Amino acid sequence: MLRKTRLAQQRAAAVIAACGMMIPLLQIVGADQVRAISLGNCPTAGVATELPIPGAREPVIAHKKKAWEAALGGERAAKPHIQSRLSGWPEHALADRGTLPHTDREFAQRVAGDTWRGLDAFTDRENGLPIDNIRLSRTTVDIADCRIGDYTSATDIGLHLIDIVAAHALQLLSRAAAIDKARRLLITVSQLESYHGFLFNFYDTTSKERTSNFISFVDSSWLTAGLIVVRQTFPELAHDSSALIARMDYSFFYDHTSHQVSHGYYVTPGARSPYDYGMLYTEARLGSLIAIGKGDVPETQWFHMARTLPETCPGQSLTPTATRRKRVRGHDFAAGYYEWKGTRYIPSWGGSMFEALMPTLVLDEQRYAASSLGRNDMAHAIVQRQYAIDQLGYRVWGMSPSAAPAGEIYGEYGVKVLGVRGYGAGTVTPHASGLALVVTPEAALANLRTLAELYDIYGEYGFYDAVDPRSGTVAYEYLALDQSMLFIALANYLDEGYVPKRFAADPIVQHVLPMIADEKFFE
Repeated sequence: MLRKTRLAQQRAAAVIAACGMMIPLLQIVGADQVRAISLGNCPTAGVATELPIPGAREPVIAHKKKAWEAALGGERAAKPHIQSRLSGWPEHALADRGTLPHTDREFAQRVAGDTWRGLDAFTDRENGLPIDNIRLSRTTVDIADCRIGDYTSATDIGLHLIDIVAAHALQLLSRAAAIDKARRLLITVSQLESYHGFLFNFYDTTSKERTSNFISFVDSSWLTAGLIVVRQTFPELAHDSSALIARMDYSFFYDHTSHQVSHGYYVTPGARSPYDYGMLYTEARLGSLIAIGKGDVPETQWFHMARTLPETCPGQSLTPTATRRKRVRGHDFAAGYYEWKGTRYIPSWGGSMFEALMPTLVLDEQRYAASSLGRNDMAHAIVQRQYAIDQLGYRVWGMSPSAAPAGEIYGEYGVKVLGVRGYGAGTVTPHASGLALVVTPEAALANLRTLAELYDIYGEYGFYDAVDPRSGTVAYEYLALDQSMLFIALANYLDEGYVPKRFAADPIVQHVLPMIADEKFFE
């Protein structure tokens, strides 16, 4: 396995079940978007059980880390030492919910502050790398009863760079402190083993050894997004950030036959993933924009991604409406949309909130793609709420891949009608409400407040990862990815799009803004 913890094994198992390949957290979404989609055909039926690349599942052992643990008496004995490397640790499992402010802005400020303290605490004090996840107990924060996911990913790192910028924007960090934290992390990134300029999927946060053979397109793009935001915020770090951006040539992932980008590349045995990102409306669209903006991938790639699948494709959650050929900027492509209870939208793959709205953490789609992505973002937030409340009878809403309260399982959750192969309903996760702040701020904040009022889900470092509304059972876990999404979204709400303003100022992004402005989804 790529990671030694049970959570890692189960996350990988969830991915294998989806597409027969072991790929990272963010790659779970759209896992069945095989190359057939980008050629205008239907996705393959059924589920692949074996990755058609011999040797791709070979584990990568962190030998230095293993030796360090052995010298301390083994993995269990080493756990307190790993904890001591962290910048902080909570004193209490649950916070007093009665102290949460009543006004929206003060409530958002409190949640943002608590969430940042957790993101800052769960970093390695020596190298600045963010820890992927921490699982606590409802009743105790004793290290013996807790799990430390002491590994990190390219997405974790990229989002943590943005976390630092957002913390500075909210005056939770001084400029000097923010620059110091970002510089330390950039130095560490430059020291990590890479391949063709790209980071591998996972690294041990103690030894900094890679623990993966896979180079991920979408995770690499979130690292690039973080570097873009840093260089536009702190000119002192522009040189180092730009050097790391320049070395990542995204043509490495581009297939000139399918005109799509691959999920990634397996360095061992040396093979491209057989799967492409074929659907437009997933979190991978940000990576496409970055790749096009850098000039590494041609503009045609954007228009080769499917807006909807052909009507003849079986197994879709809804039948596409108004399917037709369109021409935008000289590119011909198939168009159409779904409609549910009067709301029109372009579907994602699984109907999850982070497929729909994660890119808005850095890209102001409401402003720059008002007639396409911007309208679609609003529609997905509306349907997420309506489906959970009216169809499922939940008192809260917001479904997206998250930790499951039962055991240590990471699950894929979404609103089925929002995806062409929609995920099933299940837990509600606070990060989904955070992402919805960009389009429905009042409803999103009200939902976060209801979550805190109804369930024991608010800890010393803010919201835990998820709750099952049917039982009230909470997943007492902090995931770096989910906490970062919530924190950055709150910072953008409180400081009027601070991060997207910096992202949009970058030449890479400036290059693609006219392209996303030209399409209209619902003509």
